[in-house]
Amino acid sequence: MLEEFKKFAMRGNVVDMAVGIIIGAAFGKIVESLVKDVIMPPIGLLLGKVDFTNLFLVLREGTTLGPYASVEAAQKAGAVTFNYGIFINTIISFVIVAFAVFILIRAINRMQKPEPPAPAAAPPTPEDVVLLREIRDALKK
Repeated sequence: MLEEFKKFAMRGNVVDMAVGIIIGAAFGKIVESLVKDVIMPPIGLLLGKVDFTNLFLVLREGTTLGPYASVEAAQKAGAVTFNYGIFINTIISFVIVAFAVFILIRAINRMQKPEPPAPAAAPPTPEDVVLLREIRDALKK
């Protein structure tokens, strides 16, 4: 059984998939940083110095009554919060990753254009047409 598992794990598709998952996880972190540190600060500034990670609604007060300065402060106080700002960041990250994957797949598909099919061989000439051609050629003589 161990030998069979080794054979399965060493097939090209499994190894390729593992490499893809590792690179995908690293790419996900890059996109997360892009959204959190590059894209959202200017958007927040344009919207009136809003930090999207701290957009939340308090569903139930904690041991210390609000208002809370951040999601972290609310959670430390034991408040139940609805963190829609973090959700917005996650949606933007997903859209960026999905778009990047779309562009990658599109480029791969363009590189792998199928070869044009070979021209089909002419269908065999029916017997009556061959016979008529022979008669025509004989009459020309």
